[in-house]
Amino acid sequence: MATITAADVNKLRTITGAGMMDCKKALVESDGDFDLAIENLRKKGQKVAANRSDRESIEGAVIAVVNADNTEGVVIALNCETDFVGKNESFVKLAQELAALAINFDTKDAFMAAPFQSITVAEKLIEQTGVIGEKIEIGAFEKLNGTFVGSYIHAGNKIATLVSLSAAVAGADEVSRNVAMQAAAMNPIALNEAGVDADTIAKEIEIAKDMLRQEGKPEAMIENIAKGKLGRFFKDNTLVNQDYIKDSSMSVANYVKSVDANLVVTGFKRAALG
Repeated sequence: MATITAADVNKLRTITGAGMMDCKKALVESDGDFDLAIENLRKKGQKVAANRSDRESIEGAVIAVVNADNTEGVVIALNCETDFVGKNESFVKLAQELAALAINFDTKDAFMAAPFQSITVAEKLIEQTGVIGEKIEIGAFEKLNGTFVGSYIHAGNKIATLVSLSAAVAGADEVSRNVAMQAAAMNPIALNEAGVDADTIAKEIEIAKDMLRQEGKPEAMIENIAKGKLGRFFKDNTLVNQDYIKDSSMSVANYVKSVDANLVVTGFKRAALG
């Protein structure tokens, strides 16, 4: 029987993130064999993951990361079952480390198969499910490329956004952060009118028509009035047309142009818990 020291337990904790008692038990069961102890802990994670596969994981941490030259960014959500776990410092640190890795990949599938701490991301999530005792998974995975990309993470890591600008002008960092904050707060459905799908537009026109009929408007006028109301819908629900939250006297598009007359917002991504 191998002698299990506190240093051995701490070493296994560092490698796996598992609790002290779980690490000690795994080392005892493996007679001090670290590789076997790690394998047993991961098997435990698989068992817990299978048992909790039908659970909802709507809490967690949403993290945005931008590369060094501000030309691409990623937002990921590391989901768990409870707010208590989602706020845990170690959990948030794991989310940040995964986001830093995620920026190197264009798809969620490629990211999940990527190496992370000697195993794949997918295997790490199973391992952590065993460690934490809750269903852990990657929810959102959003990538954005552009001439200049900025980010914003709302307090508590519940919402994170990315915004791309047409040029890396002086002040682009502040502008992109402010517009990303706008996207976080106002949850637009699209960048501009062109980004709203035809089905949504048709549905909004029908809603407007129904309301006009209830108001007793003449049928001959309803079509044109309904289309006119669509302008208000675009103003409220598309990012560049929304009133700027820091100065409602101007739209987001006009705020951006106040910094540089040729500057425009070219894209955004938003991810939120729930």
